[in-house]
Amino acid sequence: MKLHELKPAPGSTRDSKRLGRGIGSGQGKTAGKGHKGQKARSGGGVRPGFEGGQQPLYRRLPKRGFTNIFGKEYTIVNVGDLESRFESGEEVTIEKLFEVGLIKKVRDGVKVLAEGELTKALTVKVDKVSEAAKGKIEAVGGKVEVG
Repeated sequence: MKLHELKPAPGSTRDSKRLGRGIGSGQGKTAGKGHKGQKARSGGGVRPGFEGGQQPLYRRLPKRGFTNIFGKEYTIVNVGDLESRFESGEEVTIEKLFEVGLIKKVRDGVKVLAEGELTKALTVKVDKVSEAAKGKIEAVGGKVEVG
């Protein structure tokens, strides 16, 4: 097979609708736009949310919430995820979490949470660890280093 022999799968494409090509086509005269008015004109129509001059919904409703400029957004890893990806006695760092594919992006740091079970003694070096996760890691003989 060559590039010039490639064709779309049968039934996957349709011919474009040819508007304004005579009364017999069913799309002649006004070409499916009806009679006159804003929507019949060239470039006509209104923007999304426009309500004909009436105060639009997005302006009638009050503003809510704010963005906390001091808020931190941590990348989450659960102890259950560490169980299957690391061997006993291994050191878990942010770089190793990238390598094994547990995290793809770090915003303000990495936080370990307690969901799942852990049976291997690991040394975890991340930015934050929940109290419950710290308890689970240390219960199986592991160590937690936050910093």
